[in-house]
Amino acid sequence: MPQRAVFIVSDHTGITASEVARSLLAHFEEVAFAYRLRPFCDNEAKVQAVVLEILEAYRAQGARPIVFSTLTEARLFALLEATPALVFDLFRPYLKALEAELGVEPKPRVGRVHSVGDLSAYLRRMEAVEFALAADDGLGVERYPEAEAILVGVSRVGKTPTSLFLALHYQVRAANYPLAEDDFLRSELPKPIQPFRAKLFGLTIDPFRLHQIRTARKPGSRYASLEQCRYEVARAEALFKAHGIPYLDTTHASVEEIATAILQRLGLPRGLG
Repeated sequence: MPQRAVFIVSDHTGITASEVARSLLAHFEEVAFAYRLRPFCDNEAKVQAVVLEILEAYRAQGARPIVFSTLTEARLFALLEATPALVFDLFRPYLKALEAELGVEPKPRVGRVHSVGDLSAYLRRMEAVEFALAADDGLGVERYPEAEAILVGVSRVGKTPTSLFLALHYQVRAANYPLAEDDFLRSELPKPIQPFRAKLFGLTIDPFRLHQIRTARKPGSRYASLEQCRYEVARAEALFKAHGIPYLDTTHASVEEIATAILQRLGLPRGLG
C-alpha cells in the first residue's frame, strides 16, 4: 500500500502541528503515512510552493493528501483550503470558541506558543538540559544530589532520550545510570546511586527487542547477543524488585508515556515547560 501523504504546514517551527498530527494518525495503524514538515511558511510564496507539492502528491497517488496547519494568517490558510486535500486548522476553531467564552478577541502572533515569554521557565529548562547532558550515562555522579530523578537500566533501554525529554518538556533535572556487568554480580545497588534510593526509577525492556536494538549498533557482538540481553534484563529487574525501585517496561512505550509515568511515580508534577 502506498504511503498517504501528510503535510505539516506552519509559519513557525511546526512542532505543535507535528505532535498533534502524529498523535492523531497513530490511531490508524493499518495506514502508512509519509510526513512532510514544512516550517516557516510565513508568506504567500512559501505557501504556494507547498500548494504545488500538495497538488503533485494528489496527482501521483490519486488520494487526497492530509494537511495539518497552524498558519496564523487566514489568507495563507485559505490557499491550503483551496487544494484537493483534507485540511485541518489546528488553531482557529479553538480560538473562536475561547473568544466566545472569554469575551476577549485573540491576537494571533507567529510563534507565540514557542516564544520565550517566561524567561525564568526558559532558563530552568536550559539548566535542566545542561544537567541531563552532564549526568548522562553514568557521568557527573557528583551532581546526583541535585537530581530530581535518576533513571537506571541496562544499555540501550531508553534512558538518555527520556532524561532529555523530562528536561525539555518538564524542566526536570534527570540523571541516568547504566547498569554494567559488575553491577549484576552483586545484590546491592551500585555505590553511586545507593544514597539516592527515593530518586531512582528503573527502565526495562523485552530482551528480544533489546537484542534487535543492540544488533543494529554492534552486530555479532556478545553485547548484542540474545543470551546476554536476557541475562542483563533479568538481573536488572531482580535488582529493581529487591530494592523496591519502581520500574517500567519501555518495549512498547513512547518517550512521552515513559516520562509521564516517571513524574507520577516519583511525585514530580510539572507544568509544560
